Amino acid sequence: MDHDALRDWSKRAADWAHAYHAGLRDRPVRAPLVPGTVAGALPAAAPEAPEPMAAIWADFERLVPGAMTHWQHPRFFAYFPANAAPASMLAEQLANAMAAQCMLWQTSPAASEMETVTVGWLRDALGLPDHFAGTIHDSATTATLAAVVTMRERALGHAGNAEGLAGGPRLRLYATAETHSSVDKAARVAGIGQANLVRVPTDADLAMDAGALAAAIAADRAAGLQPAGVILCAGGTSVGAFDRIGECVAVARAAGLPAHVDAAWAGSAMICPEFRALWAGVEGADSVVVNPHKWLGAQFDCTVQFIADPAPQIRALGLKPAYLATAGVSAVTDYNDWTIPLGRRFRALKLWFVLRAYGLEGLRARIRNHVAWAAGLAAELARLPGVEIVTPPVLGLFTFALAAGDGPTEALLARINDDGRVYLTPTRHRGRAVIRVSVGQFDCTRDDVMTVAAVVAGLLGRTG
Repeated sequence: MDHDALRDWSKRAADWAHAYHAGLRDRPVRAPLVPGTVAGALPAAAPEAPEPMAAIWADFERLVPGAMTHWQHPRFFAYFPANAAPASMLAEQLANAMAAQCMLWQTSPAASEMETVTVGWLRDALGLPDHFAGTIHDSATTATLAAVVTMRERALGHAGNAEGLAGGPRLRLYATAETHSSVDKAARVAGIGQANLVRVPTDADLAMDAGALAAAIAADRAAGLQPAGVILCAGGTSVGAFDRIGECVAVARAAGLPAHVDAAWAGSAMICPEFRALWAGVEGADSVVVNPHKWLGAQFDCTVQFIADPAPQIRALGLKPAYLATAGVSAVTDYNDWTIPLGRRFRALKLWFVLRAYGLEGLRARIRNHVAWAAGLAAELARLPGVEIVTPPVLGLFTFALAAGDGPTEALLARINDDGRVYLTPTRHRGRAVIRVSVGQFDCTRDDVMTVAAVVAGLLGRTG
């Protein structure tokens, strides 16, 4: 394929994409396949000779769309959304066409400077103070790992990178069981070890007990262990738990420890001032992660980490061999020094397009609708015989179950997803099987959301 052919096929791809999105409501949300179906339809070896694009395209249409779970389906209520607003898709086309490796300012000045500006726009939109700078990662897993490696190096006086961890003190991290598994992974990958991730007790609201945090830190120090940092939850993945950020940050400060706030999902909602009480005190954190690709329409991957003082993270992660030096240029930001990978995509472009194309008020309206519709759906489900709302709506997330117990609840979820009109996922809450509903797909309507109640009512009616 040359660039002339690319132009023609790109136009066809744009038409296909338009038809795909227009027809999503007619597709089952989750692919009704068994494992191995697609692999079994593919050749065992790559072709030796070039194949015509028409044949490749035909195979794409035959094999791929029907074998996908459709994340942009307006009745996708599983996990958290991974939205892709049309403006973001357009920006990605342009970024892909330029195909820049944005590792340094000199390799992509526009990408570097646009990242600074758009992260500042988002910071202000979220109500964070202007002492926060920030950078764009691929995912919250990477951002949390960056924060944990920085905690590790601060605790070790920045000796870990140079000397390794062998023979050093046993480091400790503190979080509740409501934090995302990326915190566990960060403890593993950073060499701290999952056994040194201390699970701090929570109160009746699933918020970290600040007194228990202080006691755990003190007990570890008395035992000769070395606390390294606190990871706080602002919108837990399972049921939407929020720690009391201000109280726990104060404990971390008193103990001389940095605090990282995981607001990957719920942080986007803070563009609406009325929701900011949920993360009150966040301004005292050292690091905050928010995923615009979850609720703001900047398609995956686009995670923003806000950092109160970038210097410790740059010292922990930055590495500048001679072949990456920018001769004769000063006062530039090379964001690869803030992150784990050297290679970087032009992610700021889609954030810039989205914030401009929809405006903060347009994005706020969507989030407010999702929150209201989630509450309305929970109320409708609660009216169905045998259905219990287990955890009430937190922003756009709630859980429900059947009073009959785990087996019937799990069977109901399987029937819901086999039905195909909506897609929900499970979790466990205080030992009980529950069904999660996460409202946040960019183009969903109130009717799409209320379809969940219609599906559940129909299934319960048919199965007695």
